Amino acid sequence: MQKVAIIPDDQMLFSIQELKEKGLSYYKINQMVDQGILIKLNKRFYENTNFQGEESDFYYAYAFVPNGVVCLLSAAVYYNLSTYRPDAIDVAIPRKSKVSTLPDWPELNVCYFTDDRFGVGIKTVKDGNNQFRIYDIEKTVVDIVYYRERIGIEETKEVLTTYLHRSDRNLNRLVQYAQMLKCGDVMKLYLEILV
Repeated sequence: MQKVAIIPDDQMLFSIQELKEKGLSYYKINQMVDQGILIKLNKRFYENTNFQGEESDFYYAYAFVPNGVVCLLSAAVYYNLSTYRPDAIDVAIPRKSKVSTLPDWPELNVCYFTDDRFGVGIKTVKDGNNQFRIYDIEKTVVDIVYYRERIGIEETKEVLTTYLHRSDRNLNRLVQYAQMLKCGDVMKLYLEILV
């Protein structure tokens, strides 16, 4: 009797590589899609329809833009810095990168960052076997101040004010990132006004 491979219900998305490592052939993967156990998202990722856990749209961002990093207002919402809810998930990628396909839902807003801006302050959030990359809280605040004209002055002020009221803030890191990412003077001006 052949051993039946079972996928765990605590993981929302699987790459083809992960499914193959679990002993599934392409035939069996396609069979699971036909049975409604898996949904094919793109060439590399499948969604587990039996997922039991806290869902996050950020997992989809990881599936469609594996090298991307959740940024700007989406990251601010994740850290509870903003009451504004964006229509799309902001995902940063290096300027010269390409994204082959984007989902209809959730909508992803791809932001092209220069290499020096892209590589700073990335952390990986893991929940069991699920993960996504996001900028840390200070990098998020610096990016929002840097892109304040595109994001909106009111949203920028709310994010910065909320950040300054947090007990876990790290002003040294905030100023260091701001200087490194060419908005040190603007950040100092905001801090002087708000502190």
